[in-house]
Amino acid sequence: MGERGEVFSSRLIKDDRTYFFNVKENIYGDLYLNIVESRPTDTEGRFLRQSILVYQEDMGDFVKEMQKSLDYIRMHGSRKNPRFSREDSKEEE
Repeated sequence: MGERGEVFSSRLIKDDRTYFFNVKENIYGDLYLNIVESRPTDTEGRFLRQSILVYQEDMGDFVKEMQKSLDYIRMHGSRKNPRFSREDSKEEE
């Protein structure tokens, strides 16, 4: 490694939103995850971008807490329009 910048990237497009999962490397060779949500605004050709950085040393705890949140959503999610239901979680297992 030793180079600064993006070393891996994947993308998920859902409806009017695009999610980017970018693994980047800082000048010291440390890897981190940059998660970006991009969606169009009311102004043509303009996008709203929001991102978070998760550093390598925080990855385990981050994933653990995210899993808790996903489990909660599966158990208590909307029954009217179950976009993320218990059946979805069975497919992942």
